[in-house]
Amino acid sequence: MALLLRDKQITQDNWLVVDETATTLPSGDILLSFNHWQQLENKLEQHNGAIGVWIEGNAEIEDFLEPLLSLPLIAINFPKFADGRGFSLATLLRDRYQYKGELRAIGNFIRDQLFFLTRCGFNSFKFPDGTNLEEVANSLTDFSENYQVSADENQPLFRRR
Repeated sequence: MALLLRDKQITQDNWLVVDETATTLPSGDILLSFNHWQQLENKLEQHNGAIGVWIEGNAEIEDFLEPLLSLPLIAINFPKFADGRGFSLATLLRDRYQYKGELRAIGNFIRDQLFFLTRCGFNSFKFPDGTNLEEVANSLTDFSENYQVSADENQPLFRRR
């Protein structure tokens, strides 16, 4: 079973990523691309397990947001680490749309971005196999204070003093 970092803990990843060409679904918790999710919409009602969706960081979520908010997992794919649109998308989901489920970063983000990803609302991170997740988890404590308001802090530092 693969591991990931969720809520600052190393844990097993119980979600199976389903290939976009699959026409039948395995039982258990599955993670589908948004397009695949739309294609299989009728079959999903009978699925035995939870369903999550991954979307691209450049997605215009306002067009299809409502059904996603009830899902237990939304993953946002970073096509390259220099693409910051996934940060904005996470902030929208958490702050504007009050998404309460697991928000997972997947794709090409880097360890140095973890602290800022959590500030935007991500609480789960899928790294490539072989990554030392203990070292990665330690990077979440790189900073002891936050000055600004964000998804993980609702008061600025001057209000907390």
